[in-house]
Amino acid sequence: MPTEEQRAEAWIGDGVLGLYARRRILDAKGRMDGDLFARMTSNQFLSAFGDPTLVEARIGRIYATESLEAAFHWIENELMPLFDRQERNRKGL
Repeated sequence: MPTEEQRAEAWIGDGVLGLYARRRILDAKGRMDGDLFARMTSNQFLSAFGDPTLVEARIGRIYATESLEAAFHWIENELMPLFDRQERNRKGL
């Protein structure tokens, strides 16, 4: 069960993940895509890495102790490879 501190870190991490997702979608598609955003930031997706709150808390800690770009780098390297595979599978590629 996440602690109050972890929930606070997760609140920030959720915001960082949301910003990352929006930037990635706009860079890739040149337009907003709410469905893709929802899949990329969902607890269902994050649960593949453990408790979603703890995953978001880790993002929040990286942001707080390092930088926004460091948090984006972590998301890109740790979360997005699985997300990209899931999207390819979802599209039947």
